[in-house]
Amino acid sequence: MLHKSRFGDDPFSSPLPETPPSTAVKWANRAARPSRFSGLRLTRLRIGILLLLTGSFVLIHDWIPKLATSRPLHIIDIGNTTIVSQAAFQPPEPGAYRVPDTIDTFQSYKFHNACNVSSLDLHAPFSPLCLDRASMLTAMSSGGRIGHDAPYMPRGCDMRWFTSEEVCEILGRFDKVVLVGDSMLRHMIGSINILIRKDLGYGAVTDWNFSLQERKECFCNEQFDAKSCSVQGIYKTADVLAHDPGSVSCASPINVISEACPGPLLLLLTPATVEQIVRFPIPQEELDRLRISVASSSDKVEAIVFGHGLWSNLDLMKSLDWFDAVLQAIKNSNTKHWHGLFVTPNAAGKEKPDDWIVTQGNKALMLFEEAVGIEARRRGVEHLGTWNMSIQSNKYDGVHLDMRGNLVKAMMVMNWLNLIEH
Repeated sequence: MLHKSRFGDDPFSSPLPETPPSTAVKWANRAARPSRFSGLRLTRLRIGILLLLTGSFVLIHDWIPKLATSRPLHIIDIGNTTIVSQAAFQPPEPGAYRVPDTIDTFQSYKFHNACNVSSLDLHAPFSPLCLDRASMLTAMSSGGRIGHDAPYMPRGCDMRWFTSEEVCEILGRFDKVVLVGDSMLRHMIGSINILIRKDLGYGAVTDWNFSLQERKECFCNEQFDAKSCSVQGIYKTADVLAHDPGSVSCASPINVISEACPGPLLLLLTPATVEQIVRFPIPQEELDRLRISVASSSDKVEAIVFGHGLWSNLDLMKSLDWFDAVLQAIKNSNTKHWHGLFVTPNAAGKEKPDDWIVTQGNKALMLFEEAVGIEARRRGVEHLGTWNMSIQSNKYDGVHLDMRGNLVKAMMVMNWLNLIEH
């Protein structure tokens, strides 16, 4: 028998209250509490506050992006220099002098489109410009690239990228500009010929006597990359004047004379002559020719660029012996005013044979560059390192730079020449 519970007849129904709920504790009385959604009811006051908050949000949203973008791009005008705050590199100084640095100076060169090389691919300009040789050489030796084959940038201050006309003007200030060294300086003289002739396709080689096959194989980069083409480099500017005079952008004639032979070279670039010297120990007849070549009674300054290292297997003492022999020949020539620059070899590439990694690898090259810099300065000769410039650039055989790298190296030397006082 089921008994009635105190909740009534139905055991599953809610109990009937025996007494009215207490109002002493209102939160315990569900019936007395307001609905959970009653606070969201819209009133005129609440609508007004909502509209005010929405309008304020829209105004702040439009203002914040403008403030955020204006701070990093804040332009500060100090004199003639424009500075972009928080930028890694400042834009070049305004003015006509630095305009060539900001445009492709190769636009008017022969085979510009076919070779697909822009001067802006080789050098990225910025400010400030280096104002003296010491800071320029330090910046160029310490500079580098942001990525493989990216444009080269000196460190701390910038160099110029000269037009062909400016290159001619700089060379014309000197009685002689002498390059004494190995195959790397032979490629440098080829790059100078490219700048003088305004020809990216065949500017470094004697293209006027090429066969159709040679014109195909020795084009653009292959002027340097192919050994059969490199040995046909131009060493006589007189030949250029005879076969392609319109390609020479210099107002005064520049004659390059040399003797084709393997090994280290001496190239002398002047408005009149160019000579060449080979190997070490240096034969006496070649020292005599060097002495005659650098001798001058002119009041104009001479500049002499030295390059050595790989020919001596980066043996410091052998290179210094070669260097001292050349310096003695210059001294015996009674040359009055001259400035010297020793350019050490560029970095090695991944194609360098393993047999040469220890003696001519990047560690040996870095140590050699540092030591030669010290020894050259002891002898009164300035120093330009090219390891940093070339470590992230293409070396077609693991040793030599291609046309792009050699054009940069030649322009580095032109910047040194430009800052020599006369």
